[in-house]
Amino acid sequence: MGRTSISAVFPAYNDQHTIEGIVRTVASEMCKVTDDFEVLVVNDGSRDKTREILERLRMELRFLRVIHHDTNRGYGAALITGFTNATKDVIFYTDGDGQYDVREIHNLLSELRPNIDLVNGYKVKRSDPWYRIVIGEVYRRSMRFVFRLSIRDVDCDFRLFRRDIFEKITLESRSGVICVEMARKFQLAGSRMAEVPVSHYPRLHGSSEFFRVRHLQHTLRGLIRIWWTLVLSPKLPVWMTFAPKKSS
Repeated sequence: MGRTSISAVFPAYNDQHTIEGIVRTVASEMCKVTDDFEVLVVNDGSRDKTREILERLRMELRFLRVIHHDTNRGYGAALITGFTNATKDVIFYTDGDGQYDVREIHNLLSELRPNIDLVNGYKVKRSDPWYRIVIGEVYRRSMRFVFRLSIRDVDCDFRLFRRDIFEKITLESRSGVICVEMARKFQLAGSRMAEVPVSHYPRLHGSSEFFRVRHLQHTLRGLIRIWWTLVLSPKLPVWMTFAPKKSS
């Protein structure tokens, strides 16, 4: 890694049981490869004690930055806030619920060679109830086909990429649709990609928002919108010409 700096970004929503361990563990791992890093947690309107825990940690840990959304804006909105406020050369992100092991960041870093712009993880085995495994596999295959994606596992939120990739694209989706949007836009921008296997663990606390009817309707609308824009549109999209602005 040399003198490469790293921003570790975590969207958090009602993750009071996991977020402290994740913050401390990822910092311990990044210390092994660089002394220039930050941990940035975006609390997306959590209703539990996530905010209080993060504020306590912020006072203790000099490398930790915390951004609070007063209301729950959505997974994509939390990622966009994190990405636009990250300050280091390389951005690593995963979820705050503990279903991925942040110690496997080294698997991604080892593939970030000079000719690679981003490294995507793909789940070796999904540790979810059987019905979620089935639905997840259908979703993964469908997204690859409909959006003409080369990425193996678009639903694996364990990624590492160079921050300057956002000089070529901007992101708009406020929901989980952002993962498909990212994959498609990275591909259209000609980003050079590597993929590595990562572990996936059962969710021990809380529950996923994905299967709520309102969420599913919002996701479907979002997928249709970005499919129309990124697949059907014959012209180069406007987002290819503007870099994201830093939020105040």
